[in-house]
Amino acid sequence: MNQSTQDKTLDQTISEDVFVARQPIFDAEERVWGYELLFRTSGSAKTANVTDADMATIRVIADGFLLASGGMRHEHRALVNFPQKLLLEDAGFALPPDKCIIEILEDVLPEPEVLAAVERLKKAGYTLAIDDFIGQPELLPFLPFVSIAKVDILGLGSDLVKIKEVADNLAKYKLTLLAEKVEDLETFRATRDMGFALFQGFFFSKPEIIPGKKVSANEISKLQLLQELGKEDLAFPTVSGIIKTDPSISYRLFKYVNMASQGYGQRIDSVERAVMLMGQRQLVQWLRAIILSDLNPSKKASELAFISVDRGRFLERVAERDRSGRLNAEMMFLLGMFSVLDAMLGQSMESILEHLPLNDQVRAALAGTKSPFTPWLDLVRAYEHGNWEAAASLAGSLGIKLATADRLYVQALTWTQGVMETAEERAKPHPGHGHHSK
Repeated sequence: MNQSTQDKTLDQTISEDVFVARQPIFDAEERVWGYELLFRTSGSAKTANVTDADMATIRVIADGFLLASGGMRHEHRALVNFPQKLLLEDAGFALPPDKCIIEILEDVLPEPEVLAAVERLKKAGYTLAIDDFIGQPELLPFLPFVSIAKVDILGLGSDLVKIKEVADNLAKYKLTLLAEKVEDLETFRATRDMGFALFQGFFFSKPEIIPGKKVSANEISKLQLLQELGKEDLAFPTVSGIIKTDPSISYRLFKYVNMASQGYGQRIDSVERAVMLMGQRQLVQWLRAIILSDLNPSKKASELAFISVDRGRFLERVAERDRSGRLNAEMMFLLGMFSVLDAMLGQSMESILEHLPLNDQVRAALAGTKSPFTPWLDLVRAYEHGNWEAAASLAGSLGIKLATADRLYVQALTWTQGVMETAEERAKPHPGHGHHSK
């Protein structure tokens, strides 16, 4: 299927008025444990302060969950916000109990009918969480029914004494504590030491700079290879040669292509044949994801790699739709893809940029200084953070319709989920797979 056909299919199957963002939740080892699903009711709605929270959650249940869960692993969990009315209407029963966690919003009142509804869900095998908990006495009646308490770190002023007090008071309920709105590594480590088991916030996307550590030769070669793959005149023999230098990539390529070609009754046993079968553009995109996922061995790297590829794909698609000629699709892809390299490598962006021959405006945007490219990075970050008002404002200032930006972001998310499913496989190469190069 060619790219335009894929895009048309996506346009037909994904409604433009369904928009769901997802924020990762990590465990104490910085592995992805699950995601909170954030929603907006329609393509024209500019904020998450929706007038009908019930309809918004129903839309997440009906459409958004399927969209957001496409790239989630079996063990990952999805938290879905539930307002009071939907709890009373037993709407949670529409979600799979082994996959979804019902999150009781902080403004839900523990009235007898609500507690009865919560009890029905718990007896049916659902896991429940209480949102934005900072020790409010009015929320205490929910605690015997919930398994997860989400403690609002910013709501407590990031005061470690107050946070510990709340954690200690929750100890008798034997709940799993989730620290939400964790903004830095110091807070992450402090709350982890207090007994918090789960963590949500933007701490994971900020670099942990290790003094004295330099970008390794292996990392430099991979970064330069990523840029090499973007050349328009890149030839099949060059691509094949790149693949042959890495047995692990060769193995994953054979596995990927042979799985896709089973219906044709043929087995691919050469890199050249595999490259020809996939086509250069699809192969280059797949290779980028593979290389990026291999860059960082840390436990949170897969989520950073996902964000990196998703950003690149979204900005690439925006550039492809641009009629002014001001945006280069390849440059926009690199802008998005390289924007989290500092967090992935634990290095300052300035030290990383020393090894990348990018133009000055792209370098400035990546380094955090003002550039014509900066608003585009701000736009994709607004989507990731569920900051719908900022997304609407930025889209307008950049001359792109909000509904179009929504659609392209959904398409980028779906595409990235498909690509990263293969890229994240960590299977070891079988002896000899790296030698099939006839």
